[in-house]
Amino acid sequence: MSTPHNQASIGEIAKTVLFPGDPLRAKYIAETYLDNPVQFNAVRNMFGYTGTYKGKKISVMGSGMGMASLGIYAYELYTEYGVENIIRIGSAGAYREELNVYDTVLATSSYSESSFAKAYDGTECHLSYPSEKLNEKLEKSAEALNIPLFKGCIHSSDIFYHANDLYMEEVNRNECLAVEMESFALFYLAKSLGKNAACLITISDSLVSHQETTAEERQNSFNNMMRIALEAADE
Repeated sequence: MSTPHNQASIGEIAKTVLFPGDPLRAKYIAETYLDNPVQFNAVRNMFGYTGTYKGKKISVMGSGMGMASLGIYAYELYTEYGVENIIRIGSAGAYREELNVYDTVLATSSYSESSFAKAYDGTECHLSYPSEKLNEKLEKSAEALNIPLFKGCIHSSDIFYHANDLYMEEVNRNECLAVEMESFALFYLAKSLGKNAACLITISDSLVSHQETTAEERQNSFNNMMRIALEAADE
């Protein structure tokens, strides 16, 4: 059975999905890390693949940019394809001086000024949380790989370009480490549907030091978070 956004049939997608925003990052992960990857989706060029990693069946699929896009794909994966775990692996801009490009952050919560929750189910909510079980697995994976992991709240912004900085008052109150655009929706949907979600992000640029990476580096070089997620993934 397919959806308007995903041409996969039932059984073609694993119980655990790695979820980068960029579909080309999904393609890179499948071709670099998975054995015998098979493409299950190309609708709107939102590539999705299923293969095995150390014998475990794992899928990887792009989510697109922003909560509206991720919300579509995550909802369908959870409700139509029997997916139990989604691990977002994305990029983010650092709010803190101690974070440098290529550092890896595990989200322990997500703050957003978005109206996503209210639009979804009528709840006025601006903080959402990942699965503790998935986060514990990711922490153990990072420790086993000897990869340093920063942990904390991240800002899931509703838009990329802001005309003012009024939103920063709540960002600072919640001590957000970095900013991206998807995790709030992922966490909120997973909880509402009785599923699991987590978010690993790599710092792609800094709003403090103004360090930055290129589009190609964001697509192909954020390997630490990919390895952590792959090692932590279950079938």
